Amino acid sequence: MKNIQSIRGMHDILPEHSPLWRWLEDQVSSTFAAYDFHEIRIPVLERTEVFTRAIGQATDVVEKEMYTFEDRNGELLSLRPEGTAGVVRSAIQHGLLHTPGLKVWYQGPMFRHERPQKGRQRQFHQFGAEVFGLDAAAADVELIALGERIWSRLGLTRGIRLEINTLGDREDRKRYRQRLVDYLLPRRDELDEDSLRRLETNPLRIFDSKHERTRAIMADAPRLIDEVGEEARAHFDEVCELLDRLGIEYTINPGLVRGLDYYCRTVFEWITDDLGAQGTVCAGGRYNDLVEMQGGKPTPGIGFAMGVERLLALLEAAGIEQSQLPHVFVVSRVPPADMLALAESLRAEAPDLRVAVALGGGSMKAQFKRADRSGARYCVVLGESEYQAGQASIKDLRAERGEQDMVNLDVLASRLQSLIAGEDAD
Repeated sequence: MKNIQSIRGMHDILPEHSPLWRWLEDQVSSTFAAYDFHEIRIPVLERTEVFTRAIGQATDVVEKEMYTFEDRNGELLSLRPEGTAGVVRSAIQHGLLHTPGLKVWYQGPMFRHERPQKGRQRQFHQFGAEVFGLDAAAADVELIALGERIWSRLGLTRGIRLEINTLGDREDRKRYRQRLVDYLLPRRDELDEDSLRRLETNPLRIFDSKHERTRAIMADAPRLIDEVGEEARAHFDEVCELLDRLGIEYTINPGLVRGLDYYCRTVFEWITDDLGAQGTVCAGGRYNDLVEMQGGKPTPGIGFAMGVERLLALLEAAGIEQSQLPHVFVVSRVPPADMLALAESLRAEAPDLRVAVALGGGSMKAQFKRADRSGARYCVVLGESEYQAGQASIKDLRAERGEQDMVNLDVLASRLQSLIAGEDAD
């Protein structure tokens, strides 16, 4: 019988990779906490309307990429392709928006039916952050500063650059859209197929085209930033001024438009050249109309999402590794009950100590081989007579010589802790 394989573009996270995932999650979540963000956990499955209202019917995500189906009751449901719309739905449903300044973060898998390639999968993972009820430019800038703080904490400050733009307000975009269409219609025969489709549905997305001829046409297109009204322009100018005051470097990219309909005013992307075509590691912006679009009262908002797989690729390229190999491997000549009791006492007295045990028994030679293969630094050896005398020996598996240090069982845990602490200090 043929083995069942995972779905294309949906990958297992194997034990050898999960320590780096866990370390990354710990670093990012603690950084969110430092900025007074609180975690929210939302379902992976929502009513399709949650996304069609927010993202827009004429976007690639809704038209081509969402996993959508009818359940047994005939209700149209979708796997979440992004996190913001679900967070907004949850915040409205549970009355979280009554007090301005709600700051939440989330993490988890997202789903889009795309052609799998490096840096882009059908099940991918994101961290996201959202701020509600604050229209001040300072909220935009703190969110951007949070992103820079994460790169610093991860050791990725080199090679990631910030690009920003403003999309203005609803009327600004409406006015600009017409100018852009008027510019592109005489050149429609030179556009690629996707851009021709977007010309009818979402012309701003043509800026995202990878087609060389289309990109050349868009380089001379009218700029949205030139159509922005006075109020939105003042907001963007303040964002730039605050970034300058904080010493955060950025480039204004007039072609940065973002792919979802709900964005307005400030938009931004953190980009690297180290991942090929999929170089955006974090992207976001302001969405002052989204809460109202989802049925809530008018509430300004801003947020971002960052791709976990892309961050992991950068960490691995930078040589940043994490391991959860056992600290200690217990080999034994004593009965299994005594061996397990000793291991449990070590875990109870030293909760951070990672302890592996030769559960399969066998000769001491075979057990030592398993200890070596485990990657543990130290081996605790339980001989029958030593154990009866209340002692065990500790062997450094990386030492050139095979000396063993005899230790009383009542201080074994503390001795191992001291050895591991000294190793970490080195």
